[in-house]
Amino acid sequence: MNRLLSISVFVTMLFFSSLNVMGQDTIVRKKSAPASKMRSATKSLEVSLDKNDEGQIARDYERVAVEFLNKGDNAKAEEYFKKALAGFTKLKLAEDKTRVTRSLAKVQENQKNFGSAIKNYEAAGSFSKDESEEKINLNDAKRLRTQAAPVAQAVYVESNIELLKKEKKSEEVADAYVQKAENSLQQKDKAVALESYKEALVYAKNKPEAVIKIKNEIANVYASDNQFEEAIGINEKLLAEAKTKQDFNTQIKQLQSLASLYLKKEEPQKALVSLKEAYELASKKGNSAEAKNSLAALVNYYKAAGNDKESMKLYESFFKNLDQLIKSDTTLINAKTFEITEGKIRQLEKEKGLKDELITKTNTFNYFLLGSVALLLLLFLFIVKALYAIKTKNKEIALQSLRREMNPHFIFNSLNSVNQFIAENKELEANKYLTSYSNLMRNMMENSNKDFILLDKEVGQLKKYLDLEHLRFADKFDFKITVDEQLDAESVFIPNMIIQPHLENAIWHGLRYLDKKGFLHLKFNFIKQKVHVIIEDNGIGLVKSQELKTSNQKAHESRGLNNTKERIGLLNELYKKNISFSIKEKELPESGTIVEIVFPLIDKL
Repeated sequence: MNRLLSISVFVTMLFFSSLNVMGQDTIVRKKSAPASKMRSATKSLEVSLDKNDEGQIARDYERVAVEFLNKGDNAKAEEYFKKALAGFTKLKLAEDKTRVTRSLAKVQENQKNFGSAIKNYEAAGSFSKDESEEKINLNDAKRLRTQAAPVAQAVYVESNIELLKKEKKSEEVADAYVQKAENSLQQKDKAVALESYKEALVYAKNKPEAVIKIKNEIANVYASDNQFEEAIGINEKLLAEAKTKQDFNTQIKQLQSLASLYLKKEEPQKALVSLKEAYELASKKGNSAEAKNSLAALVNYYKAAGNDKESMKLYESFFKNLDQLIKSDTTLINAKTFEITEGKIRQLEKEKGLKDELITKTNTFNYFLLGSVALLLLLFLFIVKALYAIKTKNKEIALQSLRREMNPHFIFNSLNSVNQFIAENKELEANKYLTSYSNLMRNMMENSNKDFILLDKEVGQLKKYLDLEHLRFADKFDFKITVDEQLDAESVFIPNMIIQPHLENAIWHGLRYLDKKGFLHLKFNFIKQKVHVIIEDNGIGLVKSQELKTSNQKAHESRGLNNTKERIGLLNELYKKNISFSIKEKELPESGTIVEIVFPLIDKL
């Protein structure tokens, strides 16, 4: 007897080592394998990894995790849910992150890793933007924290059932009812457990695998209460449905369950029939794992019965069909195929990691380069701005210098006039002249640093100047100043100290040489949104004036005209006002000159 047992153990070990080796060889020889959801998910993952599509990679990791969960491989499901969670977290996809965190908590709970499951239920609750969803996750966390108190757990389960019903999450309602049934069994309340399992069936109707699992749990409850007929009835009905659907794996499982029930009911012959049928079906359909389980159960049965002959007969039959069993074992093929695929996935993940690292380094370098370029550009702009500011300041200084350049000549002429009054013993005229002169100089000094002044102030200064000159040359000319009614003298600005030099030229180089009394007319006209300043005199004119001038006077007049042009040029550069200047002699038979300065209306600076 002991010798037979030793042989059976050796044969069993040889069988399963052969399955592994021959199964690998079958992979090589088999040209194609049936399509599956797992294969589809892993193929999609390969493509998304190759394309480095972050969003699709995360979704494909989740698909693979779900397929492992459906197969009952919680460890692998947890691995891929974690990868999916990392992807959704990186992409900041809150809804996906919440869903996968809850799924991760569930597979950790399935593996009795309650600490991690609690943390992830709480995390899913904190991520959720929906109040009901938040409470559902927190209820699950609290349920796991109160495992030692089934009564307290029941409160959280009931709360989740109501919340999930409102959210219309049928599959999760089914899971919650299963939890309620398990909680009721802990409290030894089999009636409530059966009722809860039946409620779970209603909500799990769209998931055949879940329905089968729940019905088997119902059968187990009946069996634990020695209600074998009810349990067997459920298993026989599941077996019949599996035969109708040609679901061979379920058929094998139900035959094994029936054998277990018959043994408990002390009907060994019926148990033997079910086990043989399970073994033959597993062998025929190439399900080596279930063939192993059925064979082990049969060996144990024969061992207990002391029937060595039947045991050896069974082994002979097994070895006779061993090659065919391995060739037709799709589970081995699928497992090996996934092992190869997973190896490829690992390689693609490694390549993706290297790509991401390279992209990160490239981006870092690019950011550094862009930052350096931006810094250089800012430095360049700062230098340009500084140079522009310096250039502008230089122009302003040059403008002030040119404006002040006119003052010494004016001061010299004025003092010369005072000197002449004194020489002629005209003390009263000298005092009057000095008083007017001091007022004019004070006004000119106050505005000496301004490029533009208000029209009314300029007119006032020019009138004072002309009054002074008229005091000296009273018998040589009269003057008049007119301002267009359209111009608001208190709000319109004009260039400072640009008119006076031309008034001076008209008096000193044109009007004072006349044999008769001349006339000087200063006009401010407003034409087509532009201010026209016209200085018109009936003096001797430009040609005769040139003939009478000394070389020193010619140099001064030339410098005065250049000064005006330079100042106008600088004003145009600084203020973009498009100021123009012209001087011309009147046409015969008239004599005299016309100076015209034109600039746009300036009502604010």
